[in-house]
Amino acid sequence: MIVSFNKFRRIVRGVHTRLCVISVPLRVSVAKLYQRYFTTEIQRTTENAQRKTAYATRAFTFIALVLLLPVTLIAIFDSAAANSSSAGSLNPQEQMQFPEGLDYSKFQHSSRNHSRLPCLLCHRRDTNAPIPKRPGASAHLPCAGCHAQQFSNADSPICAICHTDVKSGALKPFPRLKSFRMKFDHSLHVNMGSVNCATCHRPSRAGVAMSIPAGFNAHTTCYRCHTPRAQSGGRDISSCGTCHQLGAYARTLESAAAFGVSFRHAKHEKVTCNECHQVRAGMPQRRQVTAPEPLNHHATGRAQSCMTCHDGKRTFGGEDFTACKRCHTGPTWHF
Repeated sequence: MIVSFNKFRRIVRGVHTRLCVISVPLRVSVAKLYQRYFTTEIQRTTENAQRKTAYATRAFTFIALVLLLPVTLIAIFDSAAANSSSAGSLNPQEQMQFPEGLDYSKFQHSSRNHSRLPCLLCHRRDTNAPIPKRPGASAHLPCAGCHAQQFSNADSPICAICHTDVKSGALKPFPRLKSFRMKFDHSLHVNMGSVNCATCHRPSRAGVAMSIPAGFNAHTTCYRCHTPRAQSGGRDISSCGTCHQLGAYARTLESAAAFGVSFRHAKHEKVTCNECHQVRAGMPQRRQVTAPEPLNHHATGRAQSCMTCHDGKRTFGGEDFTACKRCHTGPTWHF
């Protein structure tokens, strides 16, 4: 009996030991499971709280905007009405805010107020006349619209801008181009098809040079296409601003270095302009059209020159080149 009891006790101890060994990782797993569960719950609680806070913030902002919008609109309309009322009570001179001590005896297109006015406001083109119109035919409008105080006085220096005699109404000649520069794009015009060099340039200086339109004669040439209310590609091309911009005016010269070696356009009538001149787009006005190098015997060869044609084959074939005066004539030529 005692042996059997001792044997049973050993069996129980063995089972207990095995259970203890197995329970250690089991307890660890259970602890990790509890930790994961409670961590997830905490995160869910935090996210729910953040969502509720964001929702409450958006709701409060929306309610505030709805409440403040009518008040804001009323304030804006009141301010606009007040500004409109105050502007309506000002005369044009007060609205323009003329500076003190302004010299009314000189007209300046570049002044702050004049520069923002459209050209056709003052220079209306009812006809194709080359000399532009001046404002003043209708009670000096539009000038008097802003300068009512000056035009109410016949002795005002503003009258001397256009008149030599105020009482008789005698006018000064239309001023020459000074404060506006001329802008012209050769590449834009030659690509039109209906325009070529002869459209604008004519022989001048006894056939030596070719003319360049200038002054009111330029208007006569340009107005063949730039008629009143003329358009090109849906764009108005009849206003002064089509060709003129504020800035110093410098006329392109009709002289050339080739004229110094007795070159004459009249002697080259069988040669087309494109054989000697090329149009370059995007260049300054004086550099839009190239010219051959005015050299023959000592030409560099890097560009067109007199030697391009006068090579003894195309021109002067079999001629005696020792006779210099065959080409070089007149008092302007020298070695």
